[in-house]
Amino acid sequence: MSSFQMITSLFLLAMMVGASNAQLSATYYAKTCPNVSSIVRSVLRQAEQNDIWIFPKLVRLHFHDCFVHGCDASLLLNGTDSEKTATPNLSTDGYAVIDDIKTALEKTCARVVSCADILALAAQISVSLGGGPTWKVPLGRRDSRTAHREGTGTIPTGHESLAVIATLFKSMGLDSTDLVALSGVHTFGRARCAAFMDRLYNFNNVSGKIDPTLNGTYAKTLGQLCPKGGDVTSLIDLDEQTWLTFDNKYFLDLQNRRGLLQTDQELFSTKGAETVAIVNRFASSQSQFFNSFAKAMIKMGNINPLTGTNGEIRLDCRKIN
Repeated sequence: MSSFQMITSLFLLAMMVGASNAQLSATYYAKTCPNVSSIVRSVLRQAEQNDIWIFPKLVRLHFHDCFVHGCDASLLLNGTDSEKTATPNLSTDGYAVIDDIKTALEKTCARVVSCADILALAAQISVSLGGGPTWKVPLGRRDSRTAHREGTGTIPTGHESLAVIATLFKSMGLDSTDLVALSGVHTFGRARCAAFMDRLYNFNNVSGKIDPTLNGTYAKTLGQLCPKGGDVTSLIDLDEQTWLTFDNKYFLDLQNRRGLLQTDQELFSTKGAETVAIVNRFASSQSQFFNSFAKAMIKMGNINPLTGTNGEIRLDCRKIN
């Protein structure tokens, strides 16, 4: 989807977000499933033993779910029209762990905890176990009965300009501080070469041009890891310093022009942008980043959730009841 198409498709999304007045609560399962968080945490600790990258993978699932018609677990549904098989989601992973969490919860609290809430809790606990902040997750979401494949075009690809990304986030009720804070999730995890190779060989569709905001030494390193004509699915660390730890080193990378994705580096390298000062603030204060990230995650988690009698509580996160 082009930048123009993305912007023009945001009007309906903005109306949806604005219309959402759901009252989620951190104590929603206090009586019906009081151990929900400890059960999720236990499954995640076990999952980490099999996959050291599982925490950033699960946070990404929550992002990609919320960015398409809201946080309703529509991303998890299988089918010919599923969201997970759309281009922006082909590199997502971690679905089997969500299944494991659902199985564990069904044994203790049958037909109680939604898959949408599992995604939200898994994201928070993953960040916490990765060294990041903790926060009380508002709960009470229900699960969508349909996928929204047509809406996956609003998921950022990593190639957009700051103006386009800022417009997208604003349409979802997220301001510039939220944008920078949520982008900071790239302090851990990896990205495919395909997500940034244009910065090395074809920036702005000019053959042989390198993104001028990219540190020269870093560009050479990336060129060795992602050679022209090489495997575009190869995975590269988003934060070359502490790739498995949730901290504020990502913002130091941006200051040094070593942001991997275009959408990351533009937060700092776009002259006159209000995001520059926010990057500097988070780079100098991890606590400020953590506080802002937690607040932004709560806001994002409240994008158009299904509540009350809307949707359902799926028994299997991959299919409707």
